[in-house]
This record gives sequence, structure tokens and C-alpha cells, in this order.
Amino acid sequence: MKSLHHSLSLLFIVVCSLSWVSASANSHDDFLECLYSYHPKESSSITQVIFTESNSSYSAVLDSSIRNHRFSTPNTPKPLVIVTPLNISHVQATIHCSKKQGLQIRTRSGGHDFEGLSYVSHVPFVVIDLVNLRSVDVDVENEEAWVQSGATVGEVYYRINERSTNLTFPAAVARTVGIGGSISGGGDGILFRKYGLSADNVIDAQLVDANGRILDRRSMGEDLFWAIRGGGGGSFGIVISWKIKLVHVPSTVTVFSVGRTLEQNATQLLHRWQYVAPNLPNDVYSVVTLSTTNGSENRTKTVLATFISLFQGGANDFIPLMQERFPELGLVKEDFIEMTWIESLLLLNGASNETSEILLDRSNRYSFLPPSFKSKSDYVREPMPEIALQGLWPQLLEVDEGGIAVQNIFAYGGIMEEISETETPFPHRKGTLYKIYYNIGWLEEENNNSQRYISWMRKLYSYMGPFVSKSPREAYVNYRDLDIGRNNDDGKASYKQASIWGRKYFKNNFDRLVYVKTKTDPKNFFKHEQSIPPGFH
Repeated sequence: MKSLHHSLSLLFIVVCSLSWVSASANSHDDFLECLYSYHPKESSSITQVIFTESNSSYSAVLDSSIRNHRFSTPNTPKPLVIVTPLNISHVQATIHCSKKQGLQIRTRSGGHDFEGLSYVSHVPFVVIDLVNLRSVDVDVENEEAWVQSGATVGEVYYRINERSTNLTFPAAVARTVGIGGSISGGGDGILFRKYGLSADNVIDAQLVDANGRILDRRSMGEDLFWAIRGGGGGSFGIVISWKIKLVHVPSTVTVFSVGRTLEQNATQLLHRWQYVAPNLPNDVYSVVTLSTTNGSENRTKTVLATFISLFQGGANDFIPLMQERFPELGLVKEDFIEMTWIESLLLLNGASNETSEILLDRSNRYSFLPPSFKSKSDYVREPMPEIALQGLWPQLLEVDEGGIAVQNIFAYGGIMEEISETETPFPHRKGTLYKIYYNIGWLEEENNNSQRYISWMRKLYSYMGPFVSKSPREAYVNYRDLDIGRNNDDGKASYKQASIWGRKYFKNNFDRLVYVKTKTDPKNFFKHEQSIPPGFH
């Protein structure tokens, strides 16, 4: 009797699996049929932008901007269809047909979602890849630009610089980050202490909502316009393009990058940096990178703290400033290098030997991210005591040879102190000393051991708990982390369930995001494992 029960259970599992596959196949065929008939006159143009698993280019298109190979394994769920729209009507058709067939949509601009949510789902789904919607139209005279969501940060920097070397946009450092996803989560970067986030410098947008309507700032209303500038991607609609305000950069900027090991007082220097960097003038971008290296004596492994700063101005102003504010670092004149703004972007992307055209390269060349990785984030409001830093070093040093552990610590302060927490959904403003980005990476062939590295990361995060922001322990939505809470696999969640992670990313702004979601997408069409839920679910 027991074996019969077991056999029936297995049969039930097989039948369920087959019915899922069969439903997927039907959905897939019906979805394609729907797409072709949505605009019969355009069926030939939409055919060029549809990729199914039977298409020879399917894998190449899917893999083209997968930035984390933890989500590129044989077991990773794949989309039934990838659509790479050439125009807005292709986006509207995909939304209409996905809705009709009960398929989930994932939208990808640069592919940098740290948990792969822009191209992976555990229910039948379609990917809209915005790679063909990446124009950057610069209006130098009015110091504005219209930028499509599929453009990378590198493309935006390059196209603006092509028109004016003294204008730019406050955006992320890494050139392959998609501008659409970056703005959707706020977008801090090199100029944020002077000009605020990317999202703070958006003045209009064009969005397709769950009903396929094309909305701009006026027609979407201020609530929805507020929500899309920092409330995270994939909750409110698909933003096709953003109207951005350009900002000024001088003809000369100055950079220094100096490394100090534990034996060269890295502990005391990092401790002091916490007091200095957040109070530097707005013209200074300051970051410390913590990694491990072989020491000069006995070649034993040690921690290396690399202090990097970029100043909007010449060395004659920057040298005395740093010698006055941070004499302990022992900077000398030779450490300061003057260059143009665009050269500084190449330097920060590890591509200083390249021409500026490298900014147009969407490949992973010069990527700081290892092939597979797990990341987390923290915000710090009180300086860490020296003893806490000393307790951090053994954690970094215990990573085995297969793993690469890095922490980046970004100074806040500047204009971020003056912008209200509620100005956009991004709340990490006044009182924030710095943000920490934790990353543990490994080679793709080590994916079988990924759990070992992820466990190490969770242990490190636990160690840091007493020294970072509390109630909530804040996190950056663009450094997506499903460990801090998640919706169900199908993207649905109660308000209570979603508020666990929602308050960490958005603090009290989470409630307004839920209100906007309830008003604009009450049936919760746009959803994923960390999407904002409507209030009555």
C-alpha cells in the first residue's frame, strides 16, 4: 500500500510537471499568435525582434547582458520568449499579449540586477530586452537630454561628452550599467555629492503602463512620476525614456588612488576616513576599496585599503585641501593626477589605456564584477570603532583561493544632506556617513561551491550588524538582495510580507509606493520577487 501511495505521488508530480510544460507551450504559441495579430501591418517588423528557444540567436540574446553567471546555469529558468522592441508599439503589444496569456514580464536594460530578476522568473515569463531602445538625444543649449532606458551609463556619458566636454549627467561609475535600471533605483555615483542622484536630475519620462497607455509626467501625475525615480524597477510599468537635466564639469579634474596595507596603518586610516570623507567639499567623490593582497613581508595575505578620490578641479586646489583635512594619509604631490572628466571615467572603469569609445562597449570587458557573485549593502550613520574594523579583517582574510572578496565604502554627505528623505523613494540622505557595498565573487566553474561563498557573505553581514543603520537596517535597492526579504515566487505578497524588505530599501517611503502601486497597477501585473505590492493583497 505504501509503495502504491509513493507511485501515485510520483505520478501526480509528473502529471503536474507535464501540465506546466503543456500550459507553457500553449501560452507560448498563443502569445506569439497574439503578437503577430496585435498590429497585423507590423507583423513583419515584430518578427525580427522575437526570439524563442527554437531560434538560433536565442541563447546569444539571452546571455548578451547576463552580468551574474550565478543565473546562467542549466537549471536557471529561461524565458519562453525574448522580445527586443524597436519601438513603443512592440512594448505595448508584449504587455497586452503577456497579460492575455497570463505570462509574467521581466524588463532588462543593462542586465545588472544582482539577483537576476530582470531575466529570470520561476513562473512562465517573457523578457523585454530594451537593447534596441538606447538613443541619447542631447540638447546642449538647454542642458537637457532624452535618454532611452536601454542605453548604458557609458553610452550616456559618451554621447553627452561628444556634444560638450563640460556637460555630463550624475550617474553610476560602471559603464555597462543600464541607465533605465539605475535611475529606477535612484542611481548614486561619481557626482552625487555635488548634484544628487540620477533620479534627482530627471525632469520628465515616457512610460508604458499595465494597460498599454503611453504616459509622460503630466499624464501620469506626480505620484507615479515620484515612484519611478527610485522605487525600483519592475513595479509600475516600463519606462521607455527619461528626460534628464545635464550638469557642469570643469575642463580639469584631479584623481588620486593610494593603497595602504594593515602593516601601513590601514586600520587607523580607514577609521579616520570615516570622520573626514563625509565632510569634504561637494566637489570630492571619495571611496575606499577593501581587498586582500600578499604582503611585502613573508608574502602573507593581508588587507589592502585603496583610498580613491576624484575632485572637480585642479591639483593646486585639491592638494592643500587633502593635506589639511587628511594629513594622516601622507599624500604627496605625485599622487595627484590631473585629467579630463572623460579620462577620469576611463580610469575608474579600469580602462585608462583605452580611448573613450570603450564607453560604448556593452561587453563585460574591464568589468569589476567577477563572473558569479553575491552582493549586499549597508548604510552607516555612526563611525565604526577601530576595534570593530580589527574584527573585520579576519573575515576578509579567511576567503579561500577560489573566492574574491571586495568591499567598497562610498562617502556620503555633500548635497545629499540637504535633499529631503521623501523627495524621491530613495531615503538614504541626511545623517548617512557612507554606504558599504559587499561583494564575494567566484569563477563560473566554482558555481557548484556557490553556497560556501554565499554563507561567507551572510556571516560577514551578520558581523557588521551592530555597526550599521538599524530599525530598519537600510539597503540600496540597486544592490538587490533577496536575503533581506522577498515576495512569493509568483511575485505576489501581502503588505506585511513585502514591508520586511520594503522598509529596508525605502524606509517610510514604502507606504507611498504601495499607495501609488494600488492606484496605477491594482491587478499587480508588473511583479517580481521584490516588486511593490498593491495595498489590498
